[in-house]
Amino acid sequence: MMLKKLSLNHPWQNQWLRRCLTAIIGLILGINLVCFPAIAATPAIEVNVSLGNSADELKFFPNQFEFVAGKRYKLLLDNPSPQKHYFTAKDFADASWTQKVEAAKVEVKGAIHELELKPSGEAEWVFVPMKPGTYELHCSIPGHTEAGMVGEITIKP
Repeated sequence: MMLKKLSLNHPWQNQWLRRCLTAIIGLILGINLVCFPAIAATPAIEVNVSLGNSADELKFFPNQFEFVAGKRYKLLLDNPSPQKHYFTAKDFADASWTQKVEAAKVEVKGAIHELELKPSGEAEWVFVPMKPGTYELHCSIPGHTEAGMVGEITIKP
């Protein structure tokens, strides 16, 4: 049996390929529209995290986080220290779907890789972890990571 090489020289073949691709893209978008609003409607599990403390310790409190893939969470971040800090977890953010980040009277939607909190600053990050794994957390201000402002975020299946 001999297989023919697929050639898209005929208009009906191009049209067939376009219809197939359109159907696949529509299916993917349809799944997102059906699944994510359902996730977004469920109450978020709240997790408090402080970036430093009033004694100016360079640590996250807590510094270990465990999330379950597919559940909705709201990180309630605050910075009680006298200096600014970053909550930086790029790989974790890439492995999660961010619904929104709120700070003051601003709501940000889209990909988030780090949050900067100035002294007395507060923010809320609502997200759904998607890809199981263990991810690094650190403060990207020079010297803070080396001083121990690090953590670990685990997404369980």
